[in-house]
Amino acid sequence: MNNLWILLQKVRIHPLFWLVAGMAVLTGYFYELITLFCIIFIHEMGHSMAAHLFSWRIHKIIILPFGGVAEMDEHGNRPLKEELCVVAAGPLQHLLLAAAAFILHQFSFLSAASFDMFMEFNLMVLLFNLLPIWPLDGGKLLYLLFSCYFPFLKAYRLSMMYSFIFLICLHLFVLILAPLQLSIWIVLGYLYISLWMEWKQLHYVFMRFLLERYYGKKSELQHLKPLRVAPFELVNDVVRKFHRGYKHPLIVAENGKELGVLDENELLFACFAENRLHAKVKDILSPY
Repeated sequence: MNNLWILLQKVRIHPLFWLVAGMAVLTGYFYELITLFCIIFIHEMGHSMAAHLFSWRIHKIIILPFGGVAEMDEHGNRPLKEELCVVAAGPLQHLLLAAAAFILHQFSFLSAASFDMFMEFNLMVLLFNLLPIWPLDGGKLLYLLFSCYFPFLKAYRLSMMYSFIFLICLHLFVLILAPLQLSIWIVLGYLYISLWMEWKQLHYVFMRFLLERYYGKKSELQHLKPLRVAPFELVNDVVRKFHRGYKHPLIVAENGKELGVLDENELLFACFAENRLHAKVKDILSPY
């Protein structure tokens, strides 16, 4: 119960929600708005409870009129399976909500009209959040998929690029089917702004990822993934090859001959303690 109260204190209502709420009151859809709010709230609490279970640092939980965002103070160094559980915990709530609504309807605690409306809203929020667009759950799942095959920075950049492509497709779809729906245009505007802001912070996100590897918990990187690097590669280029979830022994080799091995922390030390991002790997290796 105490954990739930801690999470509730982190809940924030986005100004967009109040805008849509005002429109709902004026048009007589207040009951529908409350139903939508409850679905979104439980969805976000699913994410937050899972994150709390894994001892993630939760910054705040923002409730939007079409979904929500649980902002975590984590920077890409948690295990992929752990993050998958946190992302999937939100959509999973919709299955539980559907089951609860069905039971209430069967025992006549929920009228047929209310049951149909609830199920429609529940499905709508679920499908919307599964769209492969950042920062929706589908966009985060897309990022996790890319992270299985690509270095952190490339996976993050690809998830942003594909999110933008899918958002353009959604935009065109809305233009054809519902060009006069103001609420949908508000949602699209929010997604465009969110993507643009995330893209602008790409370098900052990457630096936080590296800093957490350098100063954070080393025990969370349980798997080794050796990287072969050339002696004349720049430190800045090598750290861009770092994958999330792996610790990287760096094998320095030239013309098939191994010149030495560096621990990734030696490279990170050169980055953050010595500000040698543009030094060559051989210059980091030679003192050892």
